[in-house]
Amino acid sequence: MAERKPDFGRFRKVLLREGEPDLLPFYDLFADAPVLKAVTGKPPGLEARIDFQYKMGYDYVGTGANFGYPLRKTRSTEDVGSALPHESRGFVDDNHGAIECRADFDAYPWPVITDDLTGDIDKCAGMLPFGMKMLLGSSGILENVVWLMGYIPFSYAAQDEEQLIWDMFEKIGGNAVRVMKAMMEQVDLSKVGGVVMGDDMGYSQGTMVSPEMLRKYVFPWQKKVVEIAHEHGLPFIIHSCGNLEGIMDDLIDYVGIDAKHSFEDKIMPVAEAKRRYGKRIAVLGGIDMNFLVKAAAEEVAPYVAKVMEECMPGGGYALGTGNSIANYIPLENYYEMLRVGREKGVY
Repeated sequence: MAERKPDFGRFRKVLLREGEPDLLPFYDLFADAPVLKAVTGKPPGLEARIDFQYKMGYDYVGTGANFGYPLRKTRSTEDVGSALPHESRGFVDDNHGAIECRADFDAYPWPVITDDLTGDIDKCAGMLPFGMKMLLGSSGILENVVWLMGYIPFSYAAQDEEQLIWDMFEKIGGNAVRVMKAMMEQVDLSKVGGVVMGDDMGYSQGTMVSPEMLRKYVFPWQKKVVEIAHEHGLPFIIHSCGNLEGIMDDLIDYVGIDAKHSFEDKIMPVAEAKRRYGKRIAVLGGIDMNFLVKAAAEEVAPYVAKVMEECMPGGGYALGTGNSIANYIPLENYYEMLRVGREKGVY
């Protein structure tokens, strides 16, 4: 694949909707570990991530703070149906959580911000190729609450233990704000291009919880994180799966996002999202995951070209998958998406 020199300036131009860049940027949330290894020949890790992003033509590398929530309840199964399988595929246990009641909340080993918070970020900054910048990951608000509690215990508690739900969001949201502030103080911001929050809030038919709950518990914390990013001149991307049509105005006008990522054709094709929201936010990715998995190689180019034709005019769009470079996407289809992007993505 022909080398494409990184230039974060073109991606920033897209994120801030400052007109058309020279070339159409690429954007994906991440690449699965088996994909990194297959493409770079290196074991999954920071070096492989940077090498992958550079070789594939991205203008950024995603990284984040050394901060997380242990003891999440997860399950696993055999990873089948992929040419590049994981040893096993893990998923969140919706039926059980580490925190299902007040006693669990009080006993939970809540993480604290340590001196090693930005160690991985600093290492990444020292390895960045010329022209690239880092996108700092910000921990999701709703995601972490639901992952820690389990979706079903969370749902019961929302009806029966409102104070516990309030305290969960105060703890998770407060930590998100503190970590973001710490990153802004400790990181070399000349190497940072923006902030990304992954916070899945929807499924195919609507939001995972009611819009009213999101407005009460989630959006105020997301807004605080966005404000910190904006105070430091950094655009903010939200990655959220699902049907968010009922809350898009909240995300744009109240939370203050600059860009939205994750689109599915069965919910809202990315071209339709660009028509609806492209004058207010940047729209990223959107080459449907289901299509990329099932399509014959010769079907990819016309599909991608049509999306580009509809989304490129005026800028405010970056090409990529609807979510991530999952290990079950045929690599030839992923490569073809990028080939079309390189060939036709010239303004």
